Amino acid sequence: MNGFAGWAIIELMGHVKLAGYVTEEEHFGAKLGRVDIPLETGIVTQFFGGGSVYRVTPVTEIVAKEIARQGAPAPVSSWDLRAITREPGRLIEAKGDFDEDGDDSEEHY
Repeated sequence: MNGFAGWAIIELMGHVKLAGYVTEEEHFGAKLGRVDIPLETGIVTQFFGGGSVYRVTPVTEIVAKEIARQGAPAPVSSWDLRAITREPGRLIEAKGDFDEDGDDSEEHY
């Protein structure tokens, strides 16, 4: 078998700890790690670069699922989003007011 595949706890630079089923894939011409994180709401998949890996701890499926449940990673944080919903069908953009089609009422920047 080529590469790692199994349940593990992955520790990445930036004090990030993820747990789930870990495999390797190639995307964009580079090898990436993939972790499928089992949560009560479904599976969240995250990719990471090999250079960011600090530690990999192979564990059982039960342990990985419990660590994942405790960490409950979100794919996006609210501060990562530039737009927030103000009213149905409309977004507030940091540099302009956009409708559903992406057209703004001001000059494009």
